[in-house]
Amino acid sequence: MDYTRSEAKSWAAQTLRGFFDAPLTPFTADGTLDEPKLRHNIDAFVEMGMDGIVVGGFIAEAWNLTLSEWMRYHEVIAEANQGRLELSTIILDPSARQAVEKIEFTNSLGYTSAEVMNPAVQLKADDEIYAFYKYLTDRVDTAIILYRTPVSGTVLSLELLQRLADIETIVGVKQGSLSRSDTYKLRRELRDDFFVSEPMEQYFFDDLREGYPFIQWAAYYYTVFGKLRPKIQEYKALAEAGQFDEGYAIWKSLRPASGFIEDMTVWELARTKTYASAFTILKPWYDAIGLHGGHVLAPVQPVSEERKEWLVAKLKELGIA
Repeated sequence: MDYTRSEAKSWAAQTLRGFFDAPLTPFTADGTLDEPKLRHNIDAFVEMGMDGIVVGGFIAEAWNLTLSEWMRYHEVIAEANQGRLELSTIILDPSARQAVEKIEFTNSLGYTSAEVMNPAVQLKADDEIYAFYKYLTDRVDTAIILYRTPVSGTVLSLELLQRLADIETIVGVKQGSLSRSDTYKLRRELRDDFFVSEPMEQYFFDDLREGYPFIQWAAYYYTVFGKLRPKIQEYKALAEAGQFDEGYAIWKSLRPASGFIEDMTVWELARTKTYASAFTILKPWYDAIGLHGGHVLAPVQPVSEERKEWLVAKLKELGIA
């Protein structure tokens, strides 16, 4: 890695900027990793102007992989990437010992950071969760990003985040509670060198206008905007140049597409409390925009052919595909 433990926060502030999407994983019909299609997707992410990718999370179906499959998946991505994008892994394990092993393995492949969700099994009290991260950060020097989400079963409290932010290698948090007021509160109360990333695209322009360091961490919006992606880069560039009226007009023009993306994904997640069924719609979505979605892993069920046809027609209507 290009930083020491004491440099982790400053490294993150300089490096973790822009678009860091969490991509899907293409699988074959028999449930094996489709390596050629995964490699194609990595090339496409480079071409579309991604700054980095955050792999191994829920929408990647990594929760449903065996350990050997998880390791091969990370190897293929590192091989395909060839140093072109910043790579981060996502750790979902309840075992701190397994988390250490996984981070050490991904470090050996060139991954430079890791998002680590607090355990969904056991360790629910603040002191227990703190001890989990302290065990982890005492044993690896990697920059760690937290994930504040109800999916873990315990949404990280402000008081706990204040304690965790003081650990030198914990550099930021993905604020996934779906509450904008939570985001503002955390940004006010947490230390300035600890980032609070708002993953929802509808808030990107507000963050740019307010001068908050722009990072879209471990979401999927940039990818799934498809043909409209250049407009996101355009309003970002205008806002960064101080041309807020012009940038806002472009941001406003994307609201129909943005609203559809949220209706199909994040609000389905909020309704069902599960990524598994909420994000199967992104498989045919990827196919429609020139990427490879592949098959879903059993026991999750794919969307119907009828729904796929409806989706493709809607994406074309919105200018996404």
